[in-house]
Amino acid sequence: MTGEAIAAFGYELGVLKRIRRAGWWQAGVRDPESVAEHSMRVAQLAGILAAEEGANPERAAYLALWHDTQETRTTDLPHSARPYVDKPDARRLTADQTSVLPDAARDTVRGAVDEYEGAATPEARCARDADKLEMLLQAVEYRDVGVAGVGEWIASARGSLVTDTARRVADVATTMTSMAWRDQ
Repeated sequence: MTGEAIAAFGYELGVLKRIRRAGWWQAGVRDPESVAEHSMRVAQLAGILAAEEGANPERAAYLALWHDTQETRTTDLPHSARPYVDKPDARRLTADQTSVLPDAARDTVRGAVDEYEGAATPEARCARDADKLEMLLQAVEYRDVGVAGVGEWIASARGSLVTDTARRVADVATTMTSMAWRDQ
């Protein structure tokens, strides 16, 4: 039973590779990145932010890996849906998703989601900032290929950052081209 539960959950997590980040369609992006693609860069950024902020990079990256896994069941709801749809309870969704997992697996996933949602630890704050910073970077990338109207995503992300490192990164990221990495 343990193997079956973990395998089934692994298949459910695979759905994240097929769910597109829906808000970008409203900006005119025809083929936006998937939730899984978003989550990977969020985890990478969370580790970097945590290292710079003196927090545990591995923990921050782990929290970030689980931050959107509930979207296998809800899909990615764009910000414009908020007036019409209550925000799904990530903890409740995660409890349902992990209900048949073995204890250790269940507890680690639920613990990560709970810590991320609580935002009380430095690692959770770094992971949450990484989520917003990734959205900002994606908006700049889309802007650089001609997608107009991404300014609201950039402004929203900047306004919600809490760590000094994420704020500094956002300040410079919005003034440079997304291809600047090639010049380094």
